[in-house]
Amino acid sequence: METIRTDCLVIGAGLAGCAYAHYASKLGLSVVLICSDELSSGANSQWAQGGIIFDTSYHPEQLKKDIIEASDFTSNETAVDSLVQHGQDAVQALLLDELDVPFDRDPGGELKYTREGGHSNNRIIFSKDVTGRAILSNLHEHVLSLPNVAVQTGMVAVDLLTLSHNSVNPKDKYEPITCIGTYALDTNSGEIKAIIAKKTILATGGLGQIFQNTTNQLGVVGHGVSMAHRVGARVIDLEYIQFHPTVFLKKNCPLFLVSEAVRGEGGVLVNAAGQEFMDTQHPMKSLAPRDIVARAIHRELISSGDNCVYLDISSRSPDFIKDRFPSIYQRCLECGVDISKEPIPVAPAAHYSCGGVYTDINGRSSISNLNAIGETACTGLHGANRLASTSLLECLVSAKLTAEADSLDVASQAFHLPEVREWRSPDESPDEVLIRQDMKLIKSTMWNYVGLIRSSKRLHRARRILMELDDEISEFYAGNHLTSSLLNLRNAVKTALLVVYAASLNPTSKGCHYVAFEDEEIDMPEPESEELLK
Repeated sequence: METIRTDCLVIGAGLAGCAYAHYASKLGLSVVLICSDELSSGANSQWAQGGIIFDTSYHPEQLKKDIIEASDFTSNETAVDSLVQHGQDAVQALLLDELDVPFDRDPGGELKYTREGGHSNNRIIFSKDVTGRAILSNLHEHVLSLPNVAVQTGMVAVDLLTLSHNSVNPKDKYEPITCIGTYALDTNSGEIKAIIAKKTILATGGLGQIFQNTTNQLGVVGHGVSMAHRVGARVIDLEYIQFHPTVFLKKNCPLFLVSEAVRGEGGVLVNAAGQEFMDTQHPMKSLAPRDIVARAIHRELISSGDNCVYLDISSRSPDFIKDRFPSIYQRCLECGVDISKEPIPVAPAAHYSCGGVYTDINGRSSISNLNAIGETACTGLHGANRLASTSLLECLVSAKLTAEADSLDVASQAFHLPEVREWRSPDESPDEVLIRQDMKLIKSTMWNYVGLIRSSKRLHRARRILMELDDEISEFYAGNHLTSSLLNLRNAVKTALLVVYAASLNPTSKGCHYVAFEDEEIDMPEPESEELLK
């Protein structure tokens, strides 16, 4: 078994993972960054449309107020203060000064600003409707040029290494639980490698693909949460799954996100009769926080029997729409909807996990030398509901603060990094049909019973189904050779159970977690195409 040693191991190549590699490299640390796909695909942040908070006429107290109000007053104020304090400098230094990300500017060269749900003013900068792609394409190229960062694609983390479980020295079982890296599957060769590191950083993104309808990329099933939980790390707030209210929904078409910026630029939500139904729901109407808008759409669908509502941006000119939202315009057009002439059919879908692996503001989990950043982590910044366009900013800030803290630790502490046991795996190949069927069952169970609106009876049913499935998958996993799809399945069912368990323990409706009265109608809209199950 090949063994790789480094100061810092980063698992995940989205904005959080790549930003950490940048900051750690500048501080003189050696970094190995692994990801399952090529750098240009796989990460949710690659597909972020809206933008990132940055305002030259910065009003930090107002931003703090908006974050806390969007969270239904549940945010950890320490984490909010950290984001507000460090966010603007991080955007300026990395995205503007170093990477020169092509954010939209006016003819005079000044940055353009937009607004999204829950924001009290226009403070979000953007690159058309492909902000995530604009940022990551520049950052990926930059990371690949760093001399002390080794990027390894086609590598999937299997299990975290700890002194007590994996060291060849039996006496290390008496050491406190300490992470020393990971076993990783090389998907090209099928071999397992051991990557041993002083610091291990989970930057694996969210968990949306445990739901049938989601904006998340394939394979985003909560890998970091599942792996961390298996070694005893604390995970929190997993009941707070944010459903994005406006996801394109049309028969025989794939789901895709329709940015909140469409509403920020004048789009309004209407029902099939063309009536604006958000006017009576919240003072901010169609720009209310996401949890409020998503539930309002859900109630509208229940009362009407329709499977979607509509987002109407006819108040803006066709030229403006095509220039401001070229990607959304093109994708809708490919599905037969010209958004410059007709409204966009939309419905809620699973989007963002406000919970995750518990960390402090410096990325420290409850396990020594195991960190988490970005969506994988939970500092309490978002509380019960995330304010739009805070996610990319959180990636930058958490990456920077974690790298700085790790640099101090590496310089001042002694690290015990022994050899680890060989990985042994059966030769039998797993049945991919069984894997696909089990994944479909996880997704449908989570969508129908643990969706936008929950009940104690449905959560109980979900837990029974998933516990039985977990037993079967564990036996299946133990008897087969490792593949990336098998690892996805193993982590998906564990993550789903953790979400169900967290939701079952919390009887209080807050933000994204809404518990229905037993007689309240809570059916989720059904997809109209197998395409949506992808």
